[in-house]
Amino acid sequence: MRLFDQLFGQVLPDIADERLLLRLPRADDYPQWRDLRAESRAFLAPWEPAWSGDELSRPAYRARLKRYRQEAVERSGYTFFLFDAKGDTLLGGATVGQIRRGVAQSCTLGYWMGERYAGRGLMRGAVELIKPFVFEVERLHRIEAACLPTNARSIALLQRCGFRYEGHLRKYLKIDGRWEDHNLYALLAEDGGARPTPGRLHSAAAG
Repeated sequence: MRLFDQLFGQVLPDIADERLLLRLPRADDYPQWRDLRAESRAFLAPWEPAWSGDELSRPAYRARLKRYRQEAVERSGYTFFLFDAKGDTLLGGATVGQIRRGVAQSCTLGYWMGERYAGRGLMRGAVELIKPFVFEVERLHRIEAACLPTNARSIALLQRCGFRYEGHLRKYLKIDGRWEDHNLYALLAEDGGARPTPGRLHSAAAG
């Protein structure tokens, strides 16, 4: 896995400011990821797809890494781990996925935060970092985010980041083993989604 890191490390996104670092997961992130997800399971489960029996195993993590890297190389999606500015402490994660180019120029946004770090404004900072990456680097036009109507914390986050409510999606995603309705929010480039590029930003698109 280290060789894979070295081969693709120079073409994958790396976004940072004075507080936070967003980068693709690496093989040696596994222990932190496993521990943070395990201790946050009850906190995360109501908002996520049902976990598999081997959800936190090392082989399952390796399979995730392979998929994440392939998507990034293809520029069809980017899965980030969120760290403190030094890159020492894993805080959560965010995904820019289902990238559609052509006439759509859109993507979906998903995110999760370790329970111990929730409520500190860290995910808002991460979303603000992602916005210029999506609009200025990847040059997409639209970010969509769907969340459960009962997820007040996520709704507030999206609204603070400028996302607008666009509609109600019936039985949209299977969450915690059940098909659940979702609210759809979206942010367009012309909504003020872009801002000056942060201090450090590299993308496959930028070469």
